[in-house]
Amino acid sequence: MGDTSLERRYTPLVILLLVAALVATLGLWAADRSGTGLVETRHTDKASGEKYHWKMITTWPKNFPGLGMAAENFADLVEEMSDGRLTVHVYGAGELVPAMEVFDAVSQGVVDAGHGAAYYWKGKVPSAVFFTSIPFGLNAQEMNGWLHYGGGLELWQEAYAPYNLVPMAGGSTGVQMAGWFNKEINSIDDLKGLKMRIPGLAGEVFAAAGGTAVTIPGGELYTSIQTGVIDALEWVGPYNDQAFGFQEVARYYYYPGWHEPGSILEFVVNKDSLEALPDDLQAIVRTASRAANQDMLDEYTARNNAALQSLVDEHGVQLRRLPDDVLLALWKGTQVALRNLVESDPMAAKVYASYRKFYRGVRNYHHISEQAYINARDEAMGDDEF
Repeated sequence: MGDTSLERRYTPLVILLLVAALVATLGLWAADRSGTGLVETRHTDKASGEKYHWKMITTWPKNFPGLGMAAENFADLVEEMSDGRLTVHVYGAGELVPAMEVFDAVSQGVVDAGHGAAYYWKGKVPSAVFFTSIPFGLNAQEMNGWLHYGGGLELWQEAYAPYNLVPMAGGSTGVQMAGWFNKEINSIDDLKGLKMRIPGLAGEVFAAAGGTAVTIPGGELYTSIQTGVIDALEWVGPYNDQAFGFQEVARYYYYPGWHEPGSILEFVVNKDSLEALPDDLQAIVRTASRAANQDMLDEYTARNNAALQSLVDEHGVQLRRLPDDVLLALWKGTQVALRNLVESDPMAAKVYASYRKFYRGVRNYHHISEQAYINARDEAMGDDEF
């Protein structure tokens, strides 16, 4: 009697334990069959409500018009599209790290993302100049075509992979101005001995022409030319340049922007930070970067002419075109600089091959499309207006 009573008492408990074990086993089996673990489930579960907070640093002053707003627009788009699941706090140059340390800070995981210009890092990644702009190269429309449909972005990713970075196009200024000078440029000899803020491959070309090229963060440019640390500078174009007040410290404003015909800025994201996000948030980051990239070009297109008219009509700025012989000499210098670059760095040679192939094709088409139309419009309309 005692043993039978004990069996009856514990039989229901045994059955419950067996059922629980079976349920657990089936659950693990189902998870394994679906190919997802606990981490991957978190990456695709939108209903979890988990929130992520990123820090983004930039090479520009906080909320600076044009250049500085791409990061702000990106942050706003990400927060809105993710319904607040991913927020991005944007810091201006110097708030967390100096402007020229953005690349390293994002690479090392000090912050999650950054915004700047790839050619700032040519000392670490020589091929990076192609992903911003090279003298006499692709314009903004053509650059976006090469990056997104011509293999350029994949090469950019390859170049940055050793640094644990994922690059994305982060805005374009369009064709820039040749820069601000405190003396007239009438021949190539006028560049000799001139100290100018001009970064990237163009800086090498300028130096070969007899000048001295320096790289100075935007926030230091006004004081540098005002105090004579530099004799000339290039920044962006009328919209940004007027906001910086360069018309107060330099007299001559030259065009065309031979050195940066279609400058593309960059978002750089720490690879670990990006891969820690669920798949849908990763897609939102990429989509927001594309939107911010186009938005900047739209804004410059809309605002540059009004700013230029203000500089000339209200501030007495002397608008001048660079002489043809100066442009020809700079083009010859560009050919030498490009040859030296591709011969010294295998990745630069690989990127250049892709860039050159796309350049030749798009230039051929634009002769009978964009360029042909603008020429025809000018010839037909003359001084007439709509």
